[in-house]
Amino acid sequence: MGRKRKGRDISGWLVVDKPAGITSTSVVNKVRWAFDAKKAGHAGTLDPDATGVLAVALGEATKTVPYITDALKAYTFTVRLGQATNTDDAEGEVIAQSDTRPTDEDIKEALGQFVGDVMQVPPKFSAVKIDGERAYKLARAGEEIEIAARPLWVEELVMTDREDEDHVTLEMTCGKGGYVRSIARDLGEALGCFGHVRELRRIWSGPFDAGDGLTLAQIDEMAKQPELDTFLRPLEQGLEDLPEVKATAEGTVRLRNGNPGMVLASDVEYGEECWASFEGEAVAVGRFKAGELHPSRVFVKPAS
Repeated sequence: MGRKRKGRDISGWLVVDKPAGITSTSVVNKVRWAFDAKKAGHAGTLDPDATGVLAVALGEATKTVPYITDALKAYTFTVRLGQATNTDDAEGEVIAQSDTRPTDEDIKEALGQFVGDVMQVPPKFSAVKIDGERAYKLARAGEEIEIAARPLWVEELVMTDREDEDHVTLEMTCGKGGYVRSIARDLGEALGCFGHVRELRRIWSGPFDAGDGLTLAQIDEMAKQPELDTFLRPLEQGLEDLPEVKATAEGTVRLRNGNPGMVLASDVEYGEECWASFEGEAVAVGRFKAGELHPSRVFVKPAS
């Protein structure tokens, strides 16, 4: 029998404004400690040098992480033109340089090829797995690796500033699995001048905005105090991209036991994924079929 995990049975989302110089995992560990929570996870890794929204789920909210991971996200980032690095960001070694500098019009015209359904090759220094090994480990060991291109949906990519001829600031809205470093690298190649990311900030992720995020200093200050709990958002916010149906009292009992339960729905199609609520609380996520929700995830009711 496994050991019982220590900590509080607390559920919800905390929006963190992640600083540069710390991993996403370290942020999650800090939040778990501050809340003395049994369980925590995040929805979408940020590189250590990146800043901005890191949405951390506690307790039952971890069951909604996939829906935030799949949601649209927005980034603002500055590309250093004229240099390519082995990591595609400012932390890496410069491996190629060019004196060519594009005009603003050149840049705006080139951005069009990165909008819509695109194929993107992740950076060699990334967490992508190759034959069971992380790409960054193989790259650090000096091995030559080939990473297959993968699809990405880019909703929008626009130029917002041109600090000087060496730097351009862009804003991108994209779907799951996008690598901003790859956009910078590929844009530099398309412009014939090379490029890498100098600064990167995630400004929003699904329903969560960087402006609403707590800093690590604030979390430290309020750690293990009731005040911190007031910043916790309900787990239901992680389900905002799914349609909601209302479970009946009898249906709620069945759903909480993992069985199909009766729900009231108006604009949900047969077989569509949705979530059921009862008296304002999430009960389960599943597929709607003939007046019932067939659950795939069930939320444990908080202890009263």
